[in-house]
Amino acid sequence: MVTGGGSGLGKADCLTLAAEGAMVVVTDINLDAAQAVADEIGANAIALRHDVSSESDWQAALAAAEARFGGLHVLVNNAGIVVIADPEETTLEQFRKANAVMSEGVFLGCKYAIPLMARSGGGSIINMSSTASHLGYPVFFAYSAAKGAVRAMTKSIAIHCQAKGYGIRCNSVHPASIETPMIQFAEGRAGNEAAVPEGVLPAGAVGAPKDVASLVLYLASDESRFINGTEILIDNALIISP
Repeated sequence: MVTGGGSGLGKADCLTLAAEGAMVVVTDINLDAAQAVADEIGANAIALRHDVSSESDWQAALAAAEARFGGLHVLVNNAGIVVIADPEETTLEQFRKANAVMSEGVFLGCKYAIPLMARSGGGSIINMSSTASHLGYPVFFAYSAAKGAVRAMTKSIAIHCQAKGYGIRCNSVHPASIETPMIQFAEGRAGNEAAVPEGVLPAGAVGAPKDVASLVLYLASDESRFINGTEILIDNALIISP
């Protein structure tokens, strides 16, 4: 299951996982977008309208996944929004909305997916955080706060599942700027997609969705069995740059 799977990183995750044989539940608040991705995948995918801040939507989505595919082995908590406002400009409504989607959404997803994944024999939870959880971005204040919560929750979830013997790993992924509709909006160029060149990218470059999707694929696979409770930066050395 990939939340926010109708566009951007979520779409890339869905297509990459499906290409390796995964059966994918594509969820998004925009059902048409989710359905388009599911149609591109074919018979091994279903699309669901899913508001990740809704407890009942989570329960319904997971029930649908179990009914259609018999269980759940991978959850990618990817859905997100961006609010552009500094700490003084951010309204309480904006702060709550950002955290409802990206903090509460991850909490609800993990809370309700863990029992299903345990019954399914275990698996991998991949929580999409951001370099914003490590760096000071005043204009993305609410976004950074939510992504910081994701970073912290991931570690507690990993230890909880390990202690319970569920066979479920949980890791967080922390991208820098990736060429998606969200970053296009944040940079004031909504709908204007820029090409990302192949090969090693220079400092300050924007990455491609496939760069993150390849990491998600690895974390979803058994090849990453010894990676658990950690945060993985995918930032082209942004964090350590002088």
